[in-house]
Amino acid sequence: MKLRFPLFAKILLWFFLNLVLLGAVFYGFFRIQFRVGLDSLLAGQAGERIESLRQVIGYELKDAPTATWTDVLDRFNAAYGVHFYLFRPNGTQTAGEPVVLPSEVSGRFGELGPTPRPAPKEQLDRPPRPRRDDTPPPRQETGPRRSHPKFMVRTTSPVRYWVGIPLGGGERGRSDSPPQVLLVMSETLSGGGLFFDFKPWVMIGFGAVIVSVLFWLPLIRGITRSVSQMTHATAQVAEGRFDVRVDETRHDELGRLGEAINRMSGRLAGFVTGQKRFLGDVAHELCSPLARIQMALGILEQRADENQRAYVDDVREEVQQMSQLVNELLSFSKAGLREKEIQLQPVALAELARRVAVREAGDSGQVQVQIADELRAQAEPDLLARALANLVRNAIRYAGHAGPVIISAAAQDGHIILTVIDAGPGVPEESLLQIFDPFFRLETSRSRDTGGMGLGLAIVKTCVQACQGAVAARNRQPTGLEVEIRLRE
Repeated sequence: MKLRFPLFAKILLWFFLNLVLLGAVFYGFFRIQFRVGLDSLLAGQAGERIESLRQVIGYELKDAPTATWTDVLDRFNAAYGVHFYLFRPNGTQTAGEPVVLPSEVSGRFGELGPTPRPAPKEQLDRPPRPRRDDTPPPRQETGPRRSHPKFMVRTTSPVRYWVGIPLGGGERGRSDSPPQVLLVMSETLSGGGLFFDFKPWVMIGFGAVIVSVLFWLPLIRGITRSVSQMTHATAQVAEGRFDVRVDETRHDELGRLGEAINRMSGRLAGFVTGQKRFLGDVAHELCSPLARIQMALGILEQRADENQRAYVDDVREEVQQMSQLVNELLSFSKAGLREKEIQLQPVALAELARRVAVREAGDSGQVQVQIADELRAQAEPDLLARALANLVRNAIRYAGHAGPVIISAAAQDGHIILTVIDAGPGVPEESLLQIFDPFFRLETSRSRDTGGMGLGLAIVKTCVQACQGAVAARNRQPTGLEVEIRLRE
């Protein structure tokens, strides 16, 4: 069986593939950007965080002896999940765990330039000097806080991310202590949230996906709902139910397609109804001449001698076959024309099936009824009995020699499934959808030996549809044919 993929799922999959493609493009762009110039990451909030951390570490180192600088950096290592080191501009390590500095990192020290020393803490804590009344107040700086130069480097084997920022001399009691370079090393790009914080970007991406889904969902749902409705309508038309209608309120191509489907079903309904009415009128008109022919044959039979009686019998058999055909045409046309007039009622299926079995097979045991007595379906009793009788008669004719014909029924999802099963040779797969068409026969011959005019199963379909049901056939394995009638419970 060919796997079907719903249109709704296809559109959603295409939408998410589009998002994945855009994400891959942006990821590639950022990867290239990071490899070419990671310093751009330090221009925003990451740079401000590192600048603030530089000041905090700088003041703590200024108040601590040189021998305890490594301990101070270890505390920050544990707090941020990264590694802090102090180097002099010439590449000599002064604090932190011993590390071999990659040349890509040490080569960037020269970009930091001279470092202005921060004001001593004692000067920051000193109260402001009183000023005279004629001295103008100091000018307040309203611009952004001055930021020190920084660099960011990515090294490989293994992958590490390094950030360097100048730090003034830190030895307490010495104003001429040489400047330092504060290095921050991380194994990931996030750097414990110092270098790059992924969370806001993840939240923004997730929000963009949710907003996009909510924005696209009404459009996708509207399209798939219309397509589903039209698919159901065309399937109903293919089954011969032309009273189906689809929504025409859309003002796009789908709306015009709905209008075309409604016009098509309306015209088909007119054609089929006209055809059935024509067949009924023709059959009705043929009843009178056939009755006169039968009457004439009765008179001729009385007057014919022994040599002529055989010819009269042949003519009588042909007339009887014509009469049977006319009766089936009348039944076919009446069942189709009475659909709107039929009032459905609960029908006891077991009782109806037993009555049909006795009428078609008597007490021969060729037909077995396996239906619970309490099972009922919504139908018109006469039409359902006619449909079931035609199925049983057809099964006995073509498969009665292979085993009993079984009539069974069961409730399923608010419907009643009535089945007629035989053990015969079945029907070719390519003909299963055609056996319910009027005048369709598997045999090319229409002689009296094969029997039937190709209207039996067409009458079954018409009667079942008049009961607002559906009929279908399928082959059984290894042999046999199963005809299923679906009615409302």
